[in-house]
Amino acid sequence: MPKLIKPGSASLRLWQLLLLVVILLVWHVASRDPKVAFFFGEPLKVWGRIWAWFVTNADIYTHLGVTLTETVLAFFIGTIAGLGFGLWLGLSPGASAILDPYIKAANSMPRVILAPIFGMWFGLGIWSKVALAVTLVFFIVFFNVYQGVREVSPTLLDNARMLGARRRQLLRHVYLPSATSWVFSSLHTSVGLAFVGAVVGEYLGSASGVGYLILQAEGTFDVNTVFAGIIVLTAFALVLDAVVGIGEKRLMKWQPRSGETEKI
Repeated sequence: MPKLIKPGSASLRLWQLLLLVVILLVWHVASRDPKVAFFFGEPLKVWGRIWAWFVTNADIYTHLGVTLTETVLAFFIGTIAGLGFGLWLGLSPGASAILDPYIKAANSMPRVILAPIFGMWFGLGIWSKVALAVTLVFFIVFFNVYQGVREVSPTLLDNARMLGARRRQLLRHVYLPSATSWVFSSLHTSVGLAFVGAVVGEYLGSASGVGYLILQAEGTFDVNTVFAGIIVLTAFALVLDAVVGIGEKRLMKWQPRSGETEKI
């Protein structure tokens, strides 16, 4: 294996593909043992279940649509709420000092224990899952925005004020660009947490969604269906992460690339 492989190169993709093939081969050979197959499933049967979901029976689309709807709603609601609240507290030292212990207490709370409460408040529909996922996304975005606002250079602020910039102009041209760079650094984590929150909510109580399918399969010890659900969820989580990456590249064109500042 070469010592240095460039990111995004064809050789890197080849090594990644070879690693996947090796993992599948080891899994296939190991699953010839019935004891191993009982706990880890068989890759051919897992693939057969995925094929039946999407092609033969085509019965997963409704469940997948529910899970993706919950994920997207939680992602946008949590991101917008975290951005707004982070900007407000970052620009309000008094309110930040008062609310600091409460924010830390809420962030330290295991969010899974809120699932039954959200179930009572919002029922077993999508909104209880969205609420749970929002609590996961919100704090990630909030703390990144708050940190981004607090770390704006005082010299930059003084220079902008000397040029006559008002509070609204400072917010638009100084604080928001600083916060935006921190927001996008957290969005890749946030989209994964939104997906986790939606699936965990379905797992704890629902009548639809991919998490519901996995729960039903676990109840009948159908490990192949469980692994099929995990693979489907992982694939769509990667797709959502790629979409966030594309959005980041388009919206952050103003940000210098790595190494450009040293060349100036």
